[in-house]
Amino acid sequence: MKEVKSQASKAAGPGKQGGLNAEIQSRIGHQLRAMYDDVVRQGVPDRFAELIRKLDVPDPDPQVGNTGEPEDGRS
Repeated sequence: MKEVKSQASKAAGPGKQGGLNAEIQSRIGHQLRAMYDDVVRQGVPDRFAELIRKLDVPDPDPQVGNTGEPEDGRS
C-alpha cells in the first residue's frame, strides 16, 4: 500500500499534494446532493418517528427488579 502512495505522489509532480482539486470536489458534492435529495425529501417514516418519540419520553414506570445487577445474583 505504501508503494502505491509513493508512486502516486511521484506522478503528481514535485510540490503537489495529490488529492482532488476544488473543481472535482465541487462536482462530487453536486452529484452526491443530486443522488440524496430524493432520500431527504422522503422524510422519516411514521414508525421510526414514533419510536424516536417513545425514546425521548422518560419511562415513568421502570421495570420492577431491574437493579442493574446480573440476573444470576452475582455482583
